[in-house]
Amino acid sequence: MSAAPKISALRSGRVTLAAAADAFLATPRTANPNTHRAYASAIDRVIALLGRDRPLAEVADAEIGTALTELWGASAPATWNRNRATVTSWLAWCQAKKHWAAPSVPADAERRRETVDETRAVARTTIHRLLSRRDIPLREKTLWRMLYETAARAAEILALNVEDLDLEHRRAPVRSKGGATEWVYWDSGTAHLLPRLLRLSDGSTRTHGPLFLSERRPVPARRPAAADICPHTGRARARVLLEKHAGLDLHQLRHSAATHLGEAEVPLQLIMGKTRHKNPRTAMRYVKPGAEAIAKVTEVLAPRRRRTH
Repeated sequence: MSAAPKISALRSGRVTLAAAADAFLATPRTANPNTHRAYASAIDRVIALLGRDRPLAEVADAEIGTALTELWGASAPATWNRNRATVTSWLAWCQAKKHWAAPSVPADAERRRETVDETRAVARTTIHRLLSRRDIPLREKTLWRMLYETAARAAEILALNVEDLDLEHRRAPVRSKGGATEWVYWDSGTAHLLPRLLRLSDGSTRTHGPLFLSERRPVPARRPAAADICPHTGRARARVLLEKHAGLDLHQLRHSAATHLGEAEVPLQLIMGKTRHKNPRTAMRYVKPGAEAIAKVTEVLAPRRRRTH
């Protein structure tokens, strides 16, 4: 009975990094499209650096550590930890489930301590000024407005297709972290921008394919899956970043929306319904009062002004 793992391990010498990645990404743990996309992005970058056609068994632990450092060594701790965990899960699966001779993430590429950023919520006035700027491209403006009004995760909104949109009721179904299908709702700001985003140069309207598109058509060598290609334009699904124009990250819009609802004294139960958090303790991290609210209540501590007669 103990011979099978040894035979599999010997055969793993012919397993390439690309084949090992494809096998892992086909497992049920990555069935959720958002999870699959995140895992595939990190693993693909690592194997591209190491050589997609290299045998898995010939890669040393130190090479994995070097690749992680080169790709994400200068990133924020949360980014480093997320991608490190993805690569660790992949390699551990190769070893434990397939019994392939595979490297491990070395001990010196350890998890980094994440500090809580109490300034992640952006003031409501700052967000409205940002979304009213004339120099912001329509694609980015629509995405940011939609993220703020839906309080959804960036991956959920970027995964939307045009045919998912219920424009009449201002809502769309998204796949949550746990794989469940849930509704997100937007308001008039997003409703005003979406028809403009969907309009083609000939005056017609996009009806299918990814909602948010990249600026250029993909090159043949990096052509994405058919589901990520717009049938009207041939452009691929976008991976849009906020830092380019505002020095913020996309998650801050979700965080800010929840914080602003809390500052407006919206009950926690409704905030959880909006953000779709299941655990009240998790939701409480997002509804802590922001800087504006704290500054305002500080006025209560100021000495009373003398009345003049």
